[in-house]
Amino acid sequence: MDPDELKNVLEQLSRGAETVDSVMSLVSSVLDGRTQTMDACVDLDRERRCGFPEVVYGTGKTPEAIVSIFEQISLAGQDCLVTRVSEEQAKVICQRFPKSIANSIARTVRLEIATGIETTGRVAVISAGTSDRPVAEEALETLKWMRCGVDFIQDVGVAGPQRLLRHIDRLQLMDAVVVVAGMEGALPSVVAGHLNCPVFAVPTSVGYGTSFGGIAALLSMLNSCVSNVAVVNIDAGFRGAYLAGMIARRCARSRS
Repeated sequence: MDPDELKNVLEQLSRGAETVDSVMSLVSSVLDGRTQTMDACVDLDRERRCGFPEVVYGTGKTPEAIVSIFEQISLAGQDCLVTRVSEEQAKVICQRFPKSIANSIARTVRLEIATGIETTGRVAVISAGTSDRPVAEEALETLKWMRCGVDFIQDVGVAGPQRLLRHIDRLQLMDAVVVVAGMEGALPSVVAGHLNCPVFAVPTSVGYGTSFGGIAALLSMLNSCVSNVAVVNIDAGFRGAYLAGMIARRCARSRS
């Protein structure tokens, strides 16, 4: 709220056009970092509280609603990210923000606003198979939005275990690892058994009938006997990456 807007509100209060309660509500929303669009109450204070700005979940929102949220977040000097967008939503967002980066495989759009920020931390994203790539790409885009250093290792599932072994030395340098796998969901346990960092397992809905849309992989990962495996929801590339990114940034701060 700029001084002219505040003056206008106070003048309306003095004329009786606004109540004390309505003005208090408006001022409180400014003080706690909230701003209102036609469709959403945008939390501009989340970066201060939680380390990263608010992320937009695109499913069910109109393109115009996402654009209005991006406008508020970007005006606050914060980077923007929307997940699970359709082609139509992505097209409208990119028209309004030509510098935004759309990833059609990940179904994400991100917009870098903050300048002079170096990447921090080291995270690897591993996909078991090519069919898992959309979820892995969502994790990648999330980590890029978080300004984390990220490596992507594709198609190293347990059907060909020798493919993973060539990457172990590289993985041992990471602060955290995100492993994306469907089918029987065995890969996170295999990866974690080689490493001394947290491994975030992301089950995908990839698989035949008895995979039950990812439930088989989810249960397999939850029953892992490897102690450094933590599991997120089915197809939740964003969530696994976000957790890994938070750990990576703290590790980078400790090193510095």
